[in-house]
Amino acid sequence: MKKYRNCQSCGMPLSKDPEKGGTNADGSKSIMYCSYCYKEGNFTQPDFTAKKMQQFCKEKMKEMGFPGFLAGFFTMGIPKLERWRNG
Repeated sequence: MKKYRNCQSCGMPLSKDPEKGGTNADGSKSIMYCSYCYKEGNFTQPDFTAKKMQQFCKEKMKEMGFPGFLAGFFTMGIPKLERWRNG
C-alpha cells in the first residue's frame, strides 16, 4: 500500500492536518486525503476541478499570510495529484 506524504486532492502535507487525515465511509482514516478535502468517504468539494482547487488553496494560503508567489508555487502541482489525474 502506497504511503502518501501530501493530500492527493489539495497537496497539503498530511503531517499538517490537525486530524491526521480525512475519513473513509467506514470511519477509518484516509491515507490519501486530508480532513479538509475528505470526510466520511466523500470529497468536501465534489464539484471542484483541479483549477478550482488551485484557486481555492491559493486564497487560503494568502489568508494564512503566505506571499502570493509562494502560494502559487505550492499549488502548482495540484493537477498532478491522484484525484485529478484521470479527469
